[in-house]
Amino acid sequence: MSKLVNKGIVKAAGFMNMKNRINYFKVAPDALEKVMGLDRYVGKSVIDKKLAELIKLRVSQINGCSYCINMHTKAAKKLKVPIEQLDQLKAWNETEIYSPKEKVALQLAENMNLISEKGVSDELYGQVREHYDEKEYVDLVMIINQINMWNRLSISMGNRASD
Repeated sequence: MSKLVNKGIVKAAGFMNMKNRINYFKVAPDALEKVMGLDRYVGKSVIDKKLAELIKLRVSQINGCSYCINMHTKAAKKLKVPIEQLDQLKAWNETEIYSPKEKVALQLAENMNLISEKGVSDELYGQVREHYDEKEYVDLVMIINQINMWNRLSISMGNRASD
């Protein structure tokens, strides 16, 4: 049996209050073990935890993943992300409450999320690198990919937000 099952992650998933179509933790433990490996990497990222939650929340908003929106809003509040930033996240590029460093990370998240429409141009890459070194850039990309994977998994499995 997979290490995932042995670590109790399947059991823990049962307490996550997900009303999904399939218990994918149980059906595909080897796959979820890899996914959880990326989660562990992202959890140790050098990127500011508040910014990481803002990125996860913004990507989840774009994707329409109510489960992840709910989860990451709560996580951001727990980290004491200013309520103004949460309230204005959908219009982050029209406000001055985000730093230039936060704005460029959110721009990267939107462009990667809508990659077939927007792409990641050399210009955007250069703007990101003005604020983030190579390791930080890779970590941003991993955070964005991680939340996109979770959004797509949650939506396709029918997960919905609950209180």
